Amino acid sequence: MLFHTMVGSNDIERSRQFYNAVLGVLGVDEPLINIAGSGHTRLFYRNEGGTNFIVTQPINDEPATVSNGSTVAFSCNSPEQVQQFHDIAVDHGGTSIEDRPGPRESAMGEIHLAYVRDPDGNKLCAIHIPG
Repeated sequence: MLFHTMVGSNDIERSRQFYNAVLGVLGVDEPLINIAGSGHTRLFYRNEGGTNFIVTQPINDEPATVSNGSTVAFSCNSPEQVQQFHDIAVDHGGTSIEDRPGPRESAMGEIHLAYVRDPDGNKLCAIHIPG
């Protein structure tokens, strides 16, 4: 259903370093770097499933801001990968938020979650749903 998710960045090089490390945990390659017609840089992280995660300099030249209530969730293969995603994010300038990484009860049974904010404040989730 989704083709891409995009977040803004106030420091595209800092974001490139952060997301290269964090998404590398999930096996995502370095981004395709695109210069928009406006001259703004965008980082396209692609996966085999056809979805894209994009980091961009805002094309209106206003500061990038976070959206209250929004979260970008990344699927992980195991509880260990959830923890690794979290730890790499924190090691690369992210901030751990909400509860500690680990199991949570949900309508789907026990799942494993970790929440972080990237260096620009965008809320990210690492999630593993067994089965």
